[in-house]
Amino acid sequence: MRLNLRVWRQKNADADGAMSTYEVDGISPDMSFLEMLDTLNEELILKGDDPVAFDHDCREGICGACSLVINGDAHGPERTTTCQLHMRSFHDGDTIDVEPWRASAFPVVKDLVVDRSAFDRIIQAGGYISVPTGAAPEAHATPVPKADADSAFEHAECIGCGACVAACPNGSAMLFTSAKVNHLSVLPQGAPERETRVLDMVSQMDAEGFGGCTLTGECATACPKGIPLPSIAAMNREWLRANRKARRS
Repeated sequence: MRLNLRVWRQKNADADGAMSTYEVDGISPDMSFLEMLDTLNEELILKGDDPVAFDHDCREGICGACSLVINGDAHGPERTTTCQLHMRSFHDGDTIDVEPWRASAFPVVKDLVVDRSAFDRIIQAGGYISVPTGAAPEAHATPVPKADADSAFEHAECIGCGACVAACPNGSAMLFTSAKVNHLSVLPQGAPERETRVLDMVSQMDAEGFGGCTLTGECATACPKGIPLPSIAAMNREWLRANRKARRS
């Protein structure tokens, strides 16, 4: 396959960025998208040019580090992570636009790499680990009802890749935040901070500069793990309960 790539290049966070055009040839349909970018970088290095910086880690669809906007879609045209997207999803001669996540809360570090530490600060605002639960055997001895365990596992599938933010017209982190809130709130270890967690995490989300949710659903469509959109409604209910209690106190 021969492809025309239009790739966002930006030297650093303070520099202006622009799309640069490259042509790559000999791309196998069985290559992953990241392997295709590796091929491009090998050619750039041989020419003495600066390779394209992009983020990745496991390349197994687990960590979500491989965050790219491909032809306007977070992670590309398939519902999977970029590292699990294969070139057979494209055609010979295609022009492919490759950009970083577009959100003010995810500043560009270089080229296609963005800083997603805002997500870490939202999770930290939720507490949970600040509550002593004793040693591991004691924590494991606390029974968790199966329905709660299933719900926690469902929301724990969020890998924090940020596709929901990149796909949202307002750059909202509501799907990510709601998934983390629901994950922590249904577990017994998270109960002591249940009433303050929602307010703290939503406040931190706002402080990080994420936009507001308009329930348009792009976030759920872009999520590679299929985190359910009802998470948002569940978090809103949780927020209302916590807010009412906070006002009473």
